[in-house]
Amino acid sequence: MTDESTQLHVVFSGQVQGVGFRQTTVQIARSYPVTGWVKNLPSGNVELIAEGTKTACSDFLAAIRERMFEYVNDIDCSWQTASNEFEHFEIHY
Repeated sequence: MTDESTQLHVVFSGQVQGVGFRQTTVQIARSYPVTGWVKNLPSGNVELIAEGTKTACSDFLAAIRERMFEYVNDIDCSWQTASNEFEHFEIHY
């Protein structure tokens, strides 16, 4: 089994804006071989796109969940084929 590059799309809901969620996510991303972005949505949710191996993306998501669990009520995840368009992980506005 190979661990090829994939894309993880996540929408976090709860008290996820105004609590440093995006900045914390970028800090966590530095510890994982992932690229992509995180941004606030007008709905009050936070959206994330991460690309890397499935293992790296899964571990990255687990680290976000562990660090920010008190603010998150729900996480909606989906997996797609990686676009390979990102050079690093950053905040999008």
